[in-house]
Amino acid sequence: MSGEEDTITKEDMAGKRSHQHGKMTDGVKTLLGEPKQAIVKLAIPMMLAMTVQTIYNLVDAFWVSLLGADELAAVGFFFPFYMLSMAIGMGLGVGGGTAISRKIGAKDKAGADKVASHTMVILLIVTVFYTIFFIAFIGRIFEGMGSGDITDEAVTYARIMFSGSFLFFFMNVGNNLLRSEGDAKRAMYAIVLGSGLNIILDPIFIFTLGLGVAGAAIATVISITVSAVFMFNWLFFKKDTFVDFHFKGFRFDWIVVKDVMRVGLPAFIQFVSMSLMMFAMNFILVKVGGTDAVAVFTTGWRIIIIATTPVFGIASALTAVGGAAFGARDYKKVKFSYLYSITVGVKLMIPAAIAMFFLAPFISEVFTLAEDTERIRDDLTLFLQISCLFYPAISVGPATSSLFQGTGKGIYALITTLIRTLFLAVPIVWLFALILNMDLPGVFWGITVGNLIGALISFGWGRHYVKRLIEHGEILAPVEQSN
Repeated sequence: MSGEEDTITKEDMAGKRSHQHGKMTDGVKTLLGEPKQAIVKLAIPMMLAMTVQTIYNLVDAFWVSLLGADELAAVGFFFPFYMLSMAIGMGLGVGGGTAISRKIGAKDKAGADKVASHTMVILLIVTVFYTIFFIAFIGRIFEGMGSGDITDEAVTYARIMFSGSFLFFFMNVGNNLLRSEGDAKRAMYAIVLGSGLNIILDPIFIFTLGLGVAGAAIATVISITVSAVFMFNWLFFKKDTFVDFHFKGFRFDWIVVKDVMRVGLPAFIQFVSMSLMMFAMNFILVKVGGTDAVAVFTTGWRIIIIATTPVFGIASALTAVGGAAFGARDYKKVKFSYLYSITVGVKLMIPAAIAMFFLAPFISEVFTLAEDTERIRDDLTLFLQISCLFYPAISVGPATSSLFQGTGKGIYALITTLIRTLFLAVPIVWLFALILNMDLPGVFWGITVGNLIGALISFGWGRHYVKRLIEHGEILAPVEQSN
């Protein structure tokens, strides 16, 4: 046998071994394939998962509200820590996931495995410190927040939820790792299973077993445990994913840690900034319309989130597809994927905006059936009708943020979010509502104008970035080698 034939044989054998280890899973084939098909194929399961998760949050709030105002307040005191948990889980998951997508594009299987293993180890370390600290000190924290007579009930709920911190973080990270390698369907199955089970268990534990708010927390932990078992099986036992985990003789590679955190840390701050925006909005709302204004805004915003879910599903798909294209140094594909995501989002949101404008009175009526909520119906209708004006532009912000995250520019993604939330939306709402004395309608118009201006800025920056990426790719996208 000649040397050349011998080389070919060895390469073929290596290719077979790579295939057996998940190098060409269906998800990876999708991720590296035609970008239109990849974005649509990945986006649809993500849309469904996000929709079910949003419905669960609404149903959960409904069941707890039936217990009474004190119980609702007890759960409400935990909400900032729920948002913090989401920020940590999503930050770490997005950081690890985008790094894996880039490694897939670069055909660096060993590098992807390293990222996955490091992400899980970081997850474990964060969980230990986070859980111990908050279980120990949450009572004092709630008292400092003014929980008063409901402290005991709030602490009971919180400690049960904190006991499931590892599961919560693991699910967020696991879902992002699956999406990063194009396996959006199993990521969807995990979310739908957990959310659907929680919807079923909530009334059983809260009312049938008479456990109250503690029952709501237990139902959540049980549901996420079931989902985590499936996720754990897929990642560590079934081993049919692209990435493999290697913990034997594990040592931190700080280049890999940097690769994860350069997107993960800004993503964490992004999530926190959105929470800060909501706090600022509530402050303005109370000034212009009291607690009724807060009720209008929170209810309306939940409806808006459901209506605009497709946009965020598409953006999540862009993160993986754009990241893989970036890793492969196919910068024209990065640009095409970015512009295509925005185009699809606009096409979906135009009919959604028209439908919302005409259906707003009927939707408002559904959410104000109780006698003491009828008084906010007209304001809620007005909010839904004004806000639908920014629907066609809403896809730009998440798409640009996803573009930057996928290409490893976490700071850029953070800046675009800060511009939209804290630097535009809040000041413009303040101007319209308080300075120009437009009161509650000023809040609605301020949010709409802020989102439209933010979309223009984001689109301009995104277009400029992909243009420079094509022209100066080797300079803007240096390859980082891990040891």
